Amino acid sequence: MHFDSTLQLHSARLVLSPIRASDGTALFAIQSDPTVMRYWNHAAWTELKQAYAQILDDLAAMDEGIQLKLGIREQADGPLLGICVVFGIEEASGRAEIGYNLAPQAQGKGYMHEALQCFVDYLFDDRGLRRLEAEIDPRNAPSAKVLERIGFQREGLLRERWCVGGELSDSALYGLLARERAR
Repeated sequence: MHFDSTLQLHSARLVLSPIRASDGTALFAIQSDPTVMRYWNHAAWTELKQAYAQILDDLAAMDEGIQLKLGIREQADGPLLGICVVFGIEEASGRAEIGYNLAPQAQGKGYMHEALQCFVDYLFDDRGLRRLEAEIDPRNAPSAKVLERIGFQREGLLRERWCVGGELSDSALYGLLARERAR
């Protein structure tokens, strides 16, 4: 799948555009925060170089058409508030997986619902996907609420799926079909 590096998605209050090298410090601030990373599949980052290495990997994956990570901002040139990512893309089956996170100072404002709705609409309407999936820690009630508000349905549970920092956690699997989404 080809992704345009100049892509910009707009919602009422937000702009989503590909992650960029200059986002390193902001991405590190988000992904080094233990509260943000509490339910993630890896521990919080400890070094700024991890953010820059991840951005390089993300840009290479976008060039290869295997992943698209979009930064969430209030304006196109504004600071990074969070990310939405699509990966595990299976074009023949019309399915992919999504992930997302948001800086603590941006939480509680409805930004993630707004960003994900915009992202999901793009993936279904512009990219022709038929099914999206998300995997979350079932203890992460705010994440489940965001997914369900968009129309995702909980479809299963993978017990003891991840071990992060010595802690085992389950994964709740959510799915959304294009024809079933909320608008």
